[in-house]
Amino acid sequence: MTHTVAAPGTALSGRDRLVLAVLLTASFTLAVDFSILNVALPVIGADVGLPLSGLQWIATAFALSAAGFTLLFGRVADLVGRRRLFLAGIAVLGVSSLAGGLATGPVLLLAARVAQGLATAAVTPAALSLLTTSFPEGPRRERALGLNGALMAAGFTTGAILGGLLTDLLSWRWAFFVNVAVAVAVLAVAPLVLAESRPERRPRLDVPGAVTVTGGLLAVVFGLTNAGEHGWAAPGTWGALVAGSGLLVAFAGIERRVPAPLVPVRILGQRRIAWGNAAGVLAFATETSLVFLLTLYLQEVLGFAPLAAGLSFAVLGLGTVLGGVLGPKVIARVAQPPRALALGLAVQAAATLPLMFLGGTRASMPVLLAATFAGGVANLVAIVGFMVTATSGLADREQGLAAGLATMSQQIGITLGIPVMSAIVGATLPALGTEDAIRTAIGVDTALAALTAGAVALAVVRRPTR
Repeated sequence: MTHTVAAPGTALSGRDRLVLAVLLTASFTLAVDFSILNVALPVIGADVGLPLSGLQWIATAFALSAAGFTLLFGRVADLVGRRRLFLAGIAVLGVSSLAGGLATGPVLLLAARVAQGLATAAVTPAALSLLTTSFPEGPRRERALGLNGALMAAGFTTGAILGGLLTDLLSWRWAFFVNVAVAVAVLAVAPLVLAESRPERRPRLDVPGAVTVTGGLLAVVFGLTNAGEHGWAAPGTWGALVAGSGLLVAFAGIERRVPAPLVPVRILGQRRIAWGNAAGVLAFATETSLVFLLTLYLQEVLGFAPLAAGLSFAVLGLGTVLGGVLGPKVIARVAQPPRALALGLAVQAAATLPLMFLGGTRASMPVLLAATFAGGVANLVAIVGFMVTATSGLADREQGLAAGLATMSQQIGITLGIPVMSAIVGATLPALGTEDAIRTAIGVDTALAALTAGAVALAVVRRPTR
């Protein structure tokens, strides 16, 4: 196995910084893609002939592919080489983004979004495993993971702001064309600074496991997305959730029997890995869904324009960047990454709690800005704790798998948070009205963060072995 190794000490060499720049640029761009089109959906639909009822598929087509295929591509990276898969995924991202920007009809646009999702599913775990194998466990890896987490979380917020700016000043098509420029730049530099990384012994691909887990994840994500759009009573919601759950149960059974499982049971049997990934899902789900809920509050209750609502999250973006920088320092101070994960989620819950009491006037904005800033800092501390927890204690040969699991947790969290909270708002809206329905969903968001913090503290921090 070949990979770069950071120089001794805590300082990064010039080559290390280039490696970080390439990998973090790619990760940030992919995070931006989750939200950059949200503000522009009505304009895009009008331009390409997509009816109002079909607008959600511009986001859903991307999210389904990104979440459903992540674990599979995490293992493929171990098979074909992480650098090779990273470069191939970036190339697909560039081509699909060009196609999306030039699309004049819904078929090409949606196909481009599917391809962008597949590129995300390939690049994100490959980039994360390249990062963890480029920096040994310890302060340098924690610093790199902190920057990675900060930029990925900030990317979701930045996407909302950038999408509004590009749509207002240029055209929604530039939300695609930006990716083309990034892909060209990364493909020009990455081959010069990234060394190939793969396990010494190439594992076999667990085809039955790959089919069942990919199908199961696709069905579950579709069901959750359908719940957000059409409610929990819709036949498509429960049909997809039941089918997805059945496939995931079958996947678990397959993994216990095959000689080269996609996810070795012994890895999920490690408390740190299992709880770390479960908490990672909730860390991403609670913060991204909070952005959605506050967007509803700003536009539907306070009457903000879409661009003004997007710009209101700039302080959240600053908080996430600060949290990414502070995350490794918190880990060093508390000595255990799971402890930083639990602490971050607990502080996030405390910061989110005041948002349940926002009023119906713009006098509430100082509270909103202060709370989202503090919550953003805390959320990124939790995410850095999750990334370190979920990828440490494993050999380099298992980093592709660990990165695939961590990335899958991230993608599922980003994907399921919004439809779940949307379904809660929709279910309570007739009885409570818009303002109170949003407050109720924020309360659920707060409770999830608090309960997850408590669960991690009890299951991992107090019993750190295994």
